[in-house]
Amino acid sequence: MSIGAVAWMNAETLARPFVVSPPRDSARSEAADEARRAADFAEATDEALMRSVAMGDEAAFRRLAARHAARTLALSRRMLANAADADEVLQEAMLRVWVNAPHWRAEAAFKTWLYRVVVNLCLNRQRHKSFAPLDDAAEVPDPSPSAQASLERREADAAVARAIAALPDRQRAAIVLTYYEDLSNAEAASVLETTVSSVEALLVRAKRTLRAELRAQSDDSGSRT
Repeated sequence: MSIGAVAWMNAETLARPFVVSPPRDSARSEAADEARRAADFAEATDEALMRSVAMGDEAAFRRLAARHAARTLALSRRMLANAADADEVLQEAMLRVWVNAPHWRAEAAFKTWLYRVVVNLCLNRQRHKSFAPLDDAAEVPDPSPSAQASLERREADAAVARAIAALPDRQRAAIVLTYYEDLSNAEAASVLETTVSSVEALLVRAKRTLRAELRAQSDDSGSRT
C-alpha cells in the first residue's frame, strides 16, 4: 500500500463496516476466499492483525483501522479541540500503523501502542492549536424547557472542553486517557511512558486546575449577565 493510498482515509471511510464486494462470475472463487478472510479478520485479535499487516496484507490493515478509527478520532478531538487537526492525526496515526507494522513488537497491547502514537502526534501539534467554538448564530432559538436544558448541557460541555484544552500537555493527556478513554492509571502510564504515581500526580494537578478554570469561567459569565 502506498502512502497516497492511506492519505485519503478519514474518520468516515475508516469507520465504515468492513465488507466484501459482491463477486463477479469470473472471480467467484477469489471473492469466496476474500469473504473467508474477512470473516477470519473479524474474529482476529489486534495483535494477529498487526502480524498480517506486517506482511503487507491490506485487508488486515483496513480491518484494524476500521476497528480503531472512531476511538482514535475521539481521542484526537479531545486532545486538540479542533476537528480538522484531529482528522489529520487520525490519518497520520493509521499511516504509522502501516509503515511501522514490520517493526512492531508486541511488548504492550496494540491499543496502548496506538494511543501512544496518537497522544504524541497531538502533543506535537499543540503549539499550533486552536479552539473551534460552537456556532450559535446558525441555530434557531427554541424556547421549550427541553431545548433550554439541552443548551445548558452543551454550554457546560463546551466550558469543560475549553478548560481541558487549556491544561498543560501531559495533564490534559492524563485526564483524557483516564476519564474519557476509560484507561486505568497503569494503562495511561504505559501510553505516556511514565509511572503510575506520575499519572496520579498529573491527575491531581489537572483536576485542581480544571476546578479553578471552570470557577473562573462561571464567575466571568455571571459578571456579564
